[in-house]
Amino acid sequence: MADHSITRFLADEGGDTDPTETKEWRDAFLALVASEGPARARYILDQLAVLGRSPVIGWSPELVTPYVNSVTVERQPVFPGDLAIEEKLASLMRWNALAMVVRANTAYGELGGHIASYASAADLFEVGFNHFFRARSETRGAAPSGEGLPREGSDPHEAGERGEQGQQQGGDLVFFQPHSAPGVYARAFLEGRLGEQDLAHYRQEIAAPANGARGLSSYPHPWLMPDFWQFPTGSMGIGPISSIYQARFMRYLTHRGLVDCEGRKVWGVFGDGEMDEPESMSALTLASREKLDNLVWVVNCNLQRLDGPVRGNGRIVDELEKLFRGAGWNVVKLLWGSDWDGLFARDTSAALVKAFAQTVDGQMQTFAAKDGRFNRDNFFGQNEELARLAQGMTDEQIDRLKRGGHDLVKIHAAYEAAARHRGQPTVILAHTKKGYGMGKAGQGRMTTHSHKKLDETELLEFRNRFNLPISDEQAKNLAFFKPAEDSPEMRYLHQRRAALGGYLPRRQTQAAPVPVPEAASYAQFALQAGGKEMSTTMAFVRLLGGLLKDARLGPRIVPIVADEARTFGMANLFKQVGIYSSAGQSYEPEDIGSVLSYREALDGQILEEGISEAGAIASWTAAATSYSVHGFAMLPFYIYYSMFGFQRVGDAIWAAADQRARGFLLGATSGRTTLAGEGLQHQDGSSHLVAATIPNCKAYDPAFAGEMAMIVDAGMREMLVEQHDVFYYVTLMNENYAQPDLPDSAHEGVVRGCYRFGVYGAENARQRVTLLGSGAILTEVIRAAEQLAQQGIASEVFSVTSWSELARDGRACERESLDGGVERVPYVAQQLGGSGGPVIAASDYVRAVPESIRAFVPPSRRYVTLGTDGFGRSDTRAALRSHFGVDAASIVKSALHALRG
Repeated sequence: MADHSITRFLADEGGDTDPTETKEWRDAFLALVASEGPARARYILDQLAVLGRSPVIGWSPELVTPYVNSVTVERQPVFPGDLAIEEKLASLMRWNALAMVVRANTAYGELGGHIASYASAADLFEVGFNHFFRARSETRGAAPSGEGLPREGSDPHEAGERGEQGQQQGGDLVFFQPHSAPGVYARAFLEGRLGEQDLAHYRQEIAAPANGARGLSSYPHPWLMPDFWQFPTGSMGIGPISSIYQARFMRYLTHRGLVDCEGRKVWGVFGDGEMDEPESMSALTLASREKLDNLVWVVNCNLQRLDGPVRGNGRIVDELEKLFRGAGWNVVKLLWGSDWDGLFARDTSAALVKAFAQTVDGQMQTFAAKDGRFNRDNFFGQNEELARLAQGMTDEQIDRLKRGGHDLVKIHAAYEAAARHRGQPTVILAHTKKGYGMGKAGQGRMTTHSHKKLDETELLEFRNRFNLPISDEQAKNLAFFKPAEDSPEMRYLHQRRAALGGYLPRRQTQAAPVPVPEAASYAQFALQAGGKEMSTTMAFVRLLGGLLKDARLGPRIVPIVADEARTFGMANLFKQVGIYSSAGQSYEPEDIGSVLSYREALDGQILEEGISEAGAIASWTAAATSYSVHGFAMLPFYIYYSMFGFQRVGDAIWAAADQRARGFLLGATSGRTTLAGEGLQHQDGSSHLVAATIPNCKAYDPAFAGEMAMIVDAGMREMLVEQHDVFYYVTLMNENYAQPDLPDSAHEGVVRGCYRFGVYGAENARQRVTLLGSGAILTEVIRAAEQLAQQGIASEVFSVTSWSELARDGRACERESLDGGVERVPYVAQQLGGSGGPVIAASDYVRAVPESIRAFVPPSRRYVTLGTDGFGRSDTRAALRSHFGVDAASIVKSALHALRG
């Protein structure tokens, strides 16, 4: 006899030339399942699939499975919690989140906020909070070797980490769907972490302090709420790729023996419309290739983007299943709630499966927006088989049929299956209704995402829908509701979080300082270069090699490249520290006999991400936030073509800034005229302009190796010792030229933004000019000074290491003055105070970069800026600099013109 739990998914595809033989094959397979079990059946299918994929047959299995739950009723674990209490709590979260958003928009009408996204995701969040999302906790005292590692057959969430502060429970990393932030605030309110006044100041961060409240940011923003949010997800697509590289970085830390991350999970709750972002999809194969079974995504498939259906004419769940299965992920479909179990059990003809296969998402949204009578007539009324299934059900019962993402029991079963799966990352495709419970006010409607206000009738309907214990008056007034602390609901809420290590989200900020060696121990060759010719890129790689040898700092360094390590001269590091590979090196490299042979290793230190700047910056962010995420400071150095940084992945860099990243970005072959021959797409004239817009990014354009070394030293001390939440962007060149010694007197100026490099010409010359230059163009400025001296014109040359730091200092002086503080002269004005004549400033970037300090140049001085505005060209460095007007001849010409003026 065929197993009904299997045969109910069989559908007659048509075109069967021999139904009798087909039935015999089916019966034989079902007999195998009955006698030998599913494992043997899977093995036989695998063997048949090998034959089927042969060129003779040319078959491959369909990647889409029936539109039903992956976890069958038979395999569904017993729900471990108090279902009634959890449903009450979820309802309270929904109400307080809705009240928060509607109150803000009723009062001001312009603050925005979202209700519908959280309404669809609330249950997905709550099951995680109550049963799966572990917080990072800490107990004092040393842990014996091996303690905290998962035991065979143990709960994977019961593993811990041994950190610098003693034994720690490392906790899970959770990325929250940004539009659902009001629901996370609502939970924190019940937990006692936020008060009523805080909720009343949602999206009012400036006004809140005056009213004794904490303003709540629109989306998860660690910069704005540094002890609350851990990961920024407000820019769609950044959260998904970041979660993958955080999971991989946890493996990296474990394999290198730095932090034991075994048993910890990375959870991400994202939207189905968000999956259209290229960043969301760009690293799926990395997750499967690395076998990141510490990664679980929950994709909230409410079938609707901001304006309408995600795939109105198709099915987004089917599309995502194909995509993730093809990329090598484990897919768990969470589609239908427990109320559907009886219908499936009675459906001996697979009528439901057939109907779902023929229903596109646009129609599914219509079913969500309509009532039970409509669904009886239009869904169950499609044929007699479906109509019989609905017999005996009232219209209200049909209306209450839940999608899987709204059923706590089904969600728990899916999460449990994902948490225990091994060898692959898992994605849970959770079917929900956008605006769930909002009724006519927004459930499943096209305008749901923008619905931010409800009238009194709609509020009462919402109250009734979720059986909320609030009066009509409280509902109409949008009163926040919090049960008594000794109520069963509140005791349960606190007990569940206590069992999971504490409250989430929560960002921790402290990590033990990391000692930084004296610069002379690793960078003396740069500080005292003695005129030796080298590029600043070459100098940096040599400096990095020295740092890696330091016993205390070296292991914390994470060199990162998006391929082309050899281009940047880093091949010598392959043997020194190795390239990280979770599989080690299972081949003999072609260049094994060479001094610079390619070496991959399980404990390798370099992260070589392939040709993926988005992946490399995600890896950099994971390392740069390790001090907070893992309580263990790491120091990443990501080196790349400067054109492929801020311009290409600027949004990801901005998100890293929000997350308070600490590390170095190295823009190599920088500027518009140093990368000879490459042309428009590879030449960077704008990265320093963009970097200046990021408040916690300190951007430098050093001309000489000594300057670069002093900047790196200052940055390491600021980030690792002083533990300031900043990161450094340093541009490097591939042009070889003589490197001078850096005098001790210049050290302060290098870090603050500029210093006097030299004086040229006769001391008693009648005419004087001041020349400013940065990066590669400083050598042209020096040549111009020498040519002007030959014409009897004296000049002082200043090396500008950071236009943006000079500009920030100037703006800070202005603010202090406006606020009635002590008048302070901007640093650049101090430096230029002893010089004379017009000031000519040149860089390898657009003129807006040197223009940024115009307001802080002494007002009596004429200020002329030269830059590389426009598209790049392919040619020699000399030709390019002449073309853009930043070569020595152009600087001389500008100086003479300024003197005449």
